[in-house]
Amino acid sequence: MAFSSPAEKRQAKPPAFFLAGDSTTAVNGGWGNGFISQLKAPAWGVNIGKSGATTRSYEAGGYWANITSHLRQYSFEYDSYVTISFGHNDQRPENGVTYAQYQANLIRFANEVKSLGGTPLLTSSLTRRLFSNGSAEADDSLRNERLAAVAAAQQTNSTLIDLYAASRTYVNAIGNAPAQRYNLASGDRTHLNPWGEKVFGRLVIDLLLKQKPALSQWFVANATLSGQLTNGIPA
Repeated sequence: MAFSSPAEKRQAKPPAFFLAGDSTTAVNGGWGNGFISQLKAPAWGVNIGKSGATTRSYEAGGYWANITSHLRQYSFEYDSYVTISFGHNDQRPENGVTYAQYQANLIRFANEVKSLGGTPLLTSSLTRRLFSNGSAEADDSLRNERLAAVAAAQQTNSTLIDLYAASRTYVNAIGNAPAQRYNLASGDRTHLNPWGEKVFGRLVIDLLLKQKPALSQWFVANATLSGQLTNGIPA
């Protein structure tokens, strides 16, 4: 008689993804729905990104409590994952979040996810597609925020999804004009139109599967798009 190992039983449990972040994750402009749309049932996800959010306002507005509520409700039945992606608004001085506070909030969020039985995915910010002064490379405007996410992942022994490095590498490879095809509106070089949501949602999936290949069974494969992203070809 054959028995399943504990590891095999854990892998058989379908995943649920709860997405925490700012507008670059949120519905209508973020990568979140592009990520969720490529899940295969019974895996599922919910986009709890909030436009304009900092790590502080996200918690104060009750959005983080929504994340933790989902963890309490579903972590027994599903392998629960939480993407944590902030920085675009935390870096703005007028929002009153210091760099130290930003990093501390990422660490606290990750630890709370773990305490509730979930798996935190520290996800560095989506790059802005701004090529200043005719530069061949996109502005490195979220470098420090990326470093905070890297440090938070290291300090909490969490998975890092380095979206900032990967998305900036990709837009640099395809160049300025192709990179603007993903803009939500003319001149908006931060947010994504529906095709951009799918492209960068796929990028997050591919980064995740490099870290956790066992999850590949729960995502629709797209070899063409994945190949374009890997090889720096405009999608």
